[in-house]
Amino acid sequence: MRIHTVLAGLAAVSVAAVSVTAQSSDGFRFRSGVELVNVTATVTDDSGRFVPGLRKEDFTVYDDGVRQEVSHFSSDRVPVSLGIVLDTSGSMTSDKIATAQAAIERFIYDLLGKDDELFFIEFANRPRLTQQWTKDRRLISRAVSRVNPSGGTALYDAVAEALPLANAGENRKKAVLVISDGNDSNSDISVGELRQLIRESEVMVYALGVDTTSRYRSGGQASPPPTIPSPIPFPFPFPGGRRPALPQTTGGILGGGRNTSGERVNAAALRQITDDTGGRTEIVRGFEGLDAATARIADELSKQYYLAYASSGEKDGRWHAIRVEVRDRRLIVRARRGYVAS
Repeated sequence: MRIHTVLAGLAAVSVAAVSVTAQSSDGFRFRSGVELVNVTATVTDDSGRFVPGLRKEDFTVYDDGVRQEVSHFSSDRVPVSLGIVLDTSGSMTSDKIATAQAAIERFIYDLLGKDDELFFIEFANRPRLTQQWTKDRRLISRAVSRVNPSGGTALYDAVAEALPLANAGENRKKAVLVISDGNDSNSDISVGELRQLIRESEVMVYALGVDTTSRYRSGGQASPPPTIPSPIPFPFPFPGGRRPALPQTTGGILGGGRNTSGERVNAAALRQITDDTGGRTEIVRGFEGLDAATARIADELSKQYYLAYASSGEKDGRWHAIRVEVRDRRLIVRARRGYVAS
């Protein structure tokens, strides 16, 4: 996959055009020529519990600081098009893989909706799509059961490959879930380039980073887990051999390239690829916590609000900031931070 192909596949999805005869799977009808900016919002209280029962009038949406009229709203659970992206590098030992496989099995069979569609990518030295879109859980389960860990960790390349696939999903809500126990060490794409691709899509990116370091003191006693703050508890060949000059996002030493400082999961790097999207990063303390973490992701996907407003129609190629607020200022709203009007 070439990077310009990925960009072309994402360029038109940050604002959705609809026609007079179009009707989405959830029953919304749209006027001819209207272009919508779609936003999925997660609302929680200060204890991290999801807040149900909000209405359209409880939300205020701003585009570049200008208040927008919310034209479409839903609080119902809608199907999701979800890509599962699993680290199968050499650090994923047989016991880790077995635990991850069990968590994914429960996730797809017991926690997701029957109308949700899925694809599966495994990644080591490079990403590999082993199951295309399907609603047949047996096909996903079969692909997950066949992974064979070895090699390095091309995490950023894997997310870059997953984005256009997720954008092609049939459901309005689109997401990618990444599960990894290590730090990127093999990707051709940089964090900055990946963030640009993410900003040109509507895909929510979730990451479960499994931290398995420093788990025991001598004598077998469990040591305290390292403190990693979290906002929520919980080979691409390039034309001519050169990467295109994409806009670089800021973010310290991680902003323009990869971090290769070891196998330990890099929470800061993961947050750079999840937080703009309305998704999130959760650091799991050991693989025994993976099952509960995937359950929290499934619960979140089922309790989100959908809002949409008419875009200005200007295809200026600029980043436009989105801010979503709710009437009760004690509540916390998480949504994508903006879009590129391409």
